[in-house]
Amino acid sequence: MNQLARILRGTLALCLFSSLSAQAANYTLWINGRTGGGAVGNYNSWTYWGPGTTAAGINKKSVNWDGYNSISSQSSKIRDALDCFCTGANWCYIATHSAGNLMLGYNLANYGGSARYKKNATPNSAGQCGNSDGTTQTGWNIKWVRNASGASGGSELSDYGSWSTSEPLVKDLKTTTARALYDHNNTRNIWFYMYAGASGTLYSSILPGQDDEAVAYHSTGGVAGSSGTSLGNPADWLSNDLSLGTAANEGGSVKWSYHSVTFRDDNEAYNHYANGAWGGIISVVRNAMVNYAK
Repeated sequence: MNQLARILRGTLALCLFSSLSAQAANYTLWINGRTGGGAVGNYNSWTYWGPGTTAAGINKKSVNWDGYNSISSQSSKIRDALDCFCTGANWCYIATHSAGNLMLGYNLANYGGSARYKKNATPNSAGQCGNSDGTTQTGWNIKWVRNASGASGGSELSDYGSWSTSEPLVKDLKTTTARALYDHNNTRNIWFYMYAGASGTLYSSILPGQDDEAVAYHSTGGVAGSSGTSLGNPADWLSNDLSLGTAANEGGSVKWSYHSVTFRDDNEAYNHYANGAWGGIISVVRNAMVNYAK
């Protein structure tokens, strides 16, 4: 009888384990930047990026926020998505664009150490999911983050009023404000891989060093400091080089912790904009998500 009981318990445990394993999934979250466009709360609304039929990583979800109001006021939209898809047995790969990088960094630094209820990955119309078993975990299950033209260091276009200063988000995107908004070194040990575009000409007199028409290398390269610095490609004579990986840049500036430059646009081929077709520097990150977010 005891042997039979042990066999039954073992069989039950195996079935339970198999059931839980079958429910586990990986998701790819895309977090938009300024201007927004996708329907907030609808994780299948891809207006900001391009056609929703385009491959962009396993179980892709569009994490939409309005791209207009302040980071703090909109940050709960991102936490809803992280709770939905990145808790319990589920794990996430994350891609951001522009101010989406600032938004994610803000949430990780300020809420990544908090207790989060494990969710069932079945969102309602508001983009919120129900609890799976009533238990909590600390922070979220995130494998890594890839940032297309990350604006965590702000943009001089906000500093000089090239963008409408009536937008609350534009105030957050001032270089000194963005860099003081949260502890950029505190990523909860999650790697931020940076993709820096350099096909910028329109605002070359405002944006220091190389830029993609909206954000300069000091921001897209995850470079630390209280303000921006002029950084460029190896072929540029008038600015120090943005280094690849985690190494210090030419001239001595360093990157924030857990920030690594994966792509530097040496050929000046990629601008800032999706153009409704996964374009610009976003195309490089999308290709990486297809290859690595599985």
